[in-house]
Amino acid sequence: MTHYKLTPNGPHRSSRARTTSRYYLKASLAKKELTGRVALVTGGGRGLGQVFAQVLAQAGAAVAVAARSADQLQETVTLIEAQGGRAMALPLDVTDQAAVEHAVGRVERRLGPVDILVNNAGLWGPINPVWEVDPEQWWNTMAIHVQGSFLCARTVLPGMITRRCGRIINIVSHAGVHRWPTCSAYAVSKTAVIKFTENLAAETRRHGISVFALHPGLATVGLTRLALDMDAPDASPAGRAAAWIRQQVAEGQAVPPERSAWLVAWLAAGRADQLSGRYLTVDDNLETLVTRADEIQEADLYTLRLREAEPVLPREPLAAATLKTAARYALAALTTVGFTLNPN
Repeated sequence: MTHYKLTPNGPHRSSRARTTSRYYLKASLAKKELTGRVALVTGGGRGLGQVFAQVLAQAGAAVAVAARSADQLQETVTLIEAQGGRAMALPLDVTDQAAVEHAVGRVERRLGPVDILVNNAGLWGPINPVWEVDPEQWWNTMAIHVQGSFLCARTVLPGMITRRCGRIINIVSHAGVHRWPTCSAYAVSKTAVIKFTENLAAETRRHGISVFALHPGLATVGLTRLALDMDAPDASPAGRAAAWIRQQVAEGQAVPPERSAWLVAWLAAGRADQLSGRYLTVDDNLETLVTRADEIQEADLYTLRLREAEPVLPREPLAAATLKTAARYALAALTTVGFTLNPN
């Protein structure tokens, strides 16, 4: 078992991220800012989820951890209780609606209403080209990431809306912003969760609820650790994916899991509610982004958007004064492709 202490150590990719982490350590965690709050962390039995749960507990929150493995959950609970925190284990399949509703009910009866939801449950695979991948495995990854996030959010939201307070943090990935060939289930599902975050934030903003999509970086625990330990032929899709991850770690691109956890706690404490609906990463300086929230909202930044080429003609109806200009565009286009106009 690993106890994570809140000390800013380990490799960092940028001073910007260090600034945010250290600020939160001094200004929030030391004051137990989440005291009296209840957090639910899915995928909380190992990896990043376990670290998220520990840090939220150290910030004062009572934490419910959910996952399929009861043994791993109990380890997380033991770690939290050893540090003086309150925690409970919830063996749970996040794709089972009835089970999710029952689990949230248990949390409310034992710890209180859920104020913070961290949707962290996930899978990495399957890894293969679409025409070779197993359909059931592909959809299982989609279900855990998308359906699981949806069901957990849907279940806790009525209480949050009634209290006009709540924060939902969906753990996503750069794979959801960029393509990742042979890992399509992971990439596509993370894209869906990023867009789900934006839609949910728009729906709940008037109810005082904030929703974030957070890329926690490449931490050498959990899914990344599984990839690092993977025994697959070098030339196979899985072998190539694992090799890429190993290369990133070797180049110093790994992120200490505690750093991501500080950002989760920072968001959970309401320090960046102005950025609700946005895609944020462990390398962002959230303090700076908060000061630029008006600009970010006005320009619609940190969201997934379609990039389009400038149209040849204006999309709005043409006024009479612009018809000659339109004619010149049309004549130039026809001439370019080898046509000429015959005035006779």
